[in-house]
Amino acid sequence: MGHWICCCLCSRVADPLMLLLVLALGCNPSTAATASPSVPHVKPSYSFGRTFLGLDKCNACIGTSICKKFFKEEIRFDTWLSSHLKLPPSSLLSYSGNYTDDAKSWRLVDITRLTSKYQHDRADKRICTSLLKTKTCSLERALRRTQRFQKWLRAKRLTPDLVQGLSSPMLRCPSQRLLDRIVRRYAEVPDAGSIYMDHLTDRDKLRLLYTLAVNSHPILLQIFPDVEGWPFPRYLGSCGRLVVSASTRPLRDFYGAAPEVAADLALQLLAVLRSMGTNDLNYFFYFTHVDAGTFGVFSNGHLFIRDASTLGIIDKEEGSQLIDDQQEYKDIFSCLTVDCQSPFVSCDSIREKHSLVMVCQELLPKLLTGKFPPPVQEKIDTFLQRCSRGLGDDRGVNEAIAELAEILKPLRSCDSRFAYRYPDCRYSDKY
Repeated sequence: MGHWICCCLCSRVADPLMLLLVLALGCNPSTAATASPSVPHVKPSYSFGRTFLGLDKCNACIGTSICKKFFKEEIRFDTWLSSHLKLPPSSLLSYSGNYTDDAKSWRLVDITRLTSKYQHDRADKRICTSLLKTKTCSLERALRRTQRFQKWLRAKRLTPDLVQGLSSPMLRCPSQRLLDRIVRRYAEVPDAGSIYMDHLTDRDKLRLLYTLAVNSHPILLQIFPDVEGWPFPRYLGSCGRLVVSASTRPLRDFYGAAPEVAADLALQLLAVLRSMGTNDLNYFFYFTHVDAGTFGVFSNGHLFIRDASTLGIIDKEEGSQLIDDQQEYKDIFSCLTVDCQSPFVSCDSIREKHSLVMVCQELLPKLLTGKFPPPVQEKIDTFLQRCSRGLGDDRGVNEAIAELAEILKPLRSCDSRFAYRYPDCRYSDKY
């Protein structure tokens, strides 16, 4: 039928409109009478290596909840929008990507590794050489033989002794309430809503343990989701050793921003620090390290914690259920990404001003210095100098945050650049 249409149209190809239709149908006027039936167009398929994703290392990996999205091309890298382009280098720590649910609308996502491929490879080699005395091995088989994982297999509930000695700051001062929250909200398994690990298979337990040992960032995103008001990007899933979450631009990209933008971001940063110390669940969050990539900004101007890997948690309701000598227990899971000799920070040594002082030292000067008229700038500089030295007085953290906030509030503006609060700021005294 299509062949007949082409032949008929070819006789009228002088008509410009008909010529367009001929081309749209894929007809060649000079050969239409003899052309063979067209071959169906085969959509090119992107070639994923299991090694690139880290699936070849499962179940010593993070999870597989979002693998289908990769293989169905519903997650694409920014440099991967054309079929002839190759995958980006596997040596990178993070990638900018695009995500869709309907193949029509796309949104930006961050695709990250929990640690660099070099560190992953070194950790894999350490597992084989220390546990099986070989250069290569089945990572899953080796880790399954460990005393710690055998305890996990027998356990009905995730208890503090099962995570003792892990390097993650989140687990240095664990409470039973926090560990129950991890099990109940672990997103790489079907939601059972239970504090008991009966719904976790042996494979699930190894993946959870491996993730906690390497980097607790994806676990924090799962157990304190953005939809409940926590300052973290949305966790979308994992595949092998890659994690997919909502996209943010690192704070370093805004160091040269206009004064009103810098003031707005600094105020948001102070609000995040306040919520880390005072929240409805009575958890106290603190940073063990901050840098220009710790915080990120969404396209609507909203600031979030972009990298939660250096966040520690102290339960103000239950307190820590590990004493310091228990923290010193170390095994292969303690050494996957850090030096086994690294000392643990004592839970009793953490102070409420800890995170504020680090932010005053590392981030706020780069964001706020030299941005404002002299009288205002002098007030800001004086505060930052005092704060970076540890505040130097007996006032609490909230009072210090309130002092800087009062200086900054008149400096921000209300316009469409700040979509996360616009146009609400026109009608509310809150802004």
